[in-house]
Amino acid sequence: MDGIEGASNPMMEEMQANGTGGVDESPLTSTSTRKNRPIVSGEPLDIEAYAGLYMGRTKIKRLMFIANHCDNPGMQLEALRMAYDEIKKGENTHLYREVVQKIDGRLGPNYAMDAAWCSTIERKAEQRKEKLESELNAYRTNLIKESIRMGYNDFGDFYYAHGALGDAFKSYVRTRDYCTTSKHIIQMCLNAILVSIEMVQFSNVTSYVSKAEQTPEALDPPTVAKLCCAAGLAHLEAKKYKLAARKFLEVGPELGNSYSDVIAPQDVATYGGLCALASFDRTELKASILSLFSPHPAFIFQPCLMNKVIDNINFRDFLELVPEVRELINDFYSSHYASCLEYLGNLKSNLMLDIHLYDHVETLYDQIRNKALIQYTLPFVSVDMRMMADAFKTSVVGLEKELEALITDNQIQARIDSHNKILYARHADQRNATFQRVLQTGNEFDQEVRAMLLRSSLLKYDYNLRASRKH
Repeated sequence: MDGIEGASNPMMEEMQANGTGGVDESPLTSTSTRKNRPIVSGEPLDIEAYAGLYMGRTKIKRLMFIANHCDNPGMQLEALRMAYDEIKKGENTHLYREVVQKIDGRLGPNYAMDAAWCSTIERKAEQRKEKLESELNAYRTNLIKESIRMGYNDFGDFYYAHGALGDAFKSYVRTRDYCTTSKHIIQMCLNAILVSIEMVQFSNVTSYVSKAEQTPEALDPPTVAKLCCAAGLAHLEAKKYKLAARKFLEVGPELGNSYSDVIAPQDVATYGGLCALASFDRTELKASILSLFSPHPAFIFQPCLMNKVIDNINFRDFLELVPEVRELINDFYSSHYASCLEYLGNLKSNLMLDIHLYDHVETLYDQIRNKALIQYTLPFVSVDMRMMADAFKTSVVGLEKELEALITDNQIQARIDSHNKILYARHADQRNATFQRVLQTGNEFDQEVRAMLLRSSLLKYDYNLRASRKH
């Protein structure tokens, strides 16, 4: 591979073999410490630890998602067993029957259909529903707005606990007409967002996040963090990865485990980190994420940059919870692509079991890889495709096809010497381009002056006025 200076030395060859591309190191890790840092192997998902991050309905749905998408029978049964135990703590007989059907007797008699439990729960549910209806009718008769609001809210909680998400959403939304304070509006929005996420209706999520943000006087830091998470999930579902990354980066440490019925802090780091890698350019990546780890003394004298770091510095705490994501971001920024892609490969199997990331993993990985290929080629006049293939752990033929697609899509300005397996950069002629811009500007100026002279002549001889009198 030939650099811009055409020089070659052992240190440069080592950097190029790992895809360094001659760029500066990330502030996260020095070169010496990086060489001694082992790659974390792709370990099977610890279902018990994973499920412990969540609570409520989302915990059950995530366990069932793992059971439906995992190829390991042992992991499937473990996920179903934990889902069964969690459901028995609640009142959702519909989910219970679904899990029992999937278990199909494989876990023994202790995890068979408990018809008596279902009957008891459904009987109590009917009694509870009748009581709530009578109370709500009494509140309506007395016209007490706060009591009516609480009645609809209790109905929403009841329907949500029993899995009737559509009815729960309607009940929560009906409380809007009886809200008397900003805090009540925020509660209504959060309830509507929770149910909408469960129903995978992210257009409603975006709408109610916007409604909640219109009452800033009632927004405390934990609530702001929850709204950022909800908005990030909505953008992720819509494949607006850059907007999703920005929202996840705005989540503050106040979130903690307060939103575990929707998302865990580890998810914030994973979703935000991968979306940022796929959509941010190198400058944005450094300003938004990497500079959080090691603020440079020069920032003291640069208020704008310092403010940007302060705005996002809390994301560091989330990244510390998922070291693999932190390291792959560091490797990508430092152009250590072999290591970065290895981390991504190790994480992929577990990410494919994530209920929100499942449909986006392939797209995100493709975008991250394409960005890595583009960034690798930028510093050089020519690139030996054999060395580049080694850096990206692929074959020369496969790499050539990837580069062809990027060149055709106009993302890489280069041409391929297929015989010698060399990629030559195609740099624009800056001198000629400057002359062309000057000529274009001169022509535009000439046209504007001629148009002004024509207009002044028309006004001078009152041409427009006489023409209008003829009509």
